[in-house]
Amino acid sequence: MKKTLLFLLTLISFQLSAQSDSLHFPQDFYGIYKGNLHITNARGKQTIQMEFHLNPTDTVGKYQYMLVYIMDGNRQERHYNLLEKNVEKGEYMVDENNGIVLDAKLIDSTIFSMFEVQGSILTTTERFYKDSMDFEITFANKLQQTKSGTEGEDATEVISYPISVLQKAHLIKQE
Repeated sequence: MKKTLLFLLTLISFQLSAQSDSLHFPQDFYGIYKGNLHITNARGKQTIQMEFHLNPTDTVGKYQYMLVYIMDGNRQERHYNLLEKNVEKGEYMVDENNGIVLDAKLIDSTIFSMFEVQGSILTTTERFYKDSMDFEITFANKLQQTKSGTEGEDATEVISYPISVLQKAHLIKQE
């Protein structure tokens, strides 16, 4: 019985792996995603509506990458572009179309980006699924760092940054 159960679990894991491998970024994830963005910070929690748009453009290797925040009925659209840098290595760039260009890394249908602006470190994660996506941004203030480490000949200093703001959304792909 144990061998049969192990075989079935192994077979299921290969099936799930094959399904996720059949999706190709970005074309299998084109569309508009909508949902609620939950923002948590020292002042408490807030929820606003959010949209994420990922679509092709007329230029090869350039994709529409738009964030929309909806607060009190007002739409704040952020028109960016996602640019291919080295697809084989999963390297992309997010062009904010104002002189700011951020490195982005694609790993397993997830785009990761980390950058510093005005004394804050931001980490962005966008995980794509067949019919939805997870969007997350964490903020840490560089001035609130904590240093620790080991001593001696192989001393290592470690600097940690406590997260001060979390923005998190599960967005549903629209038909």
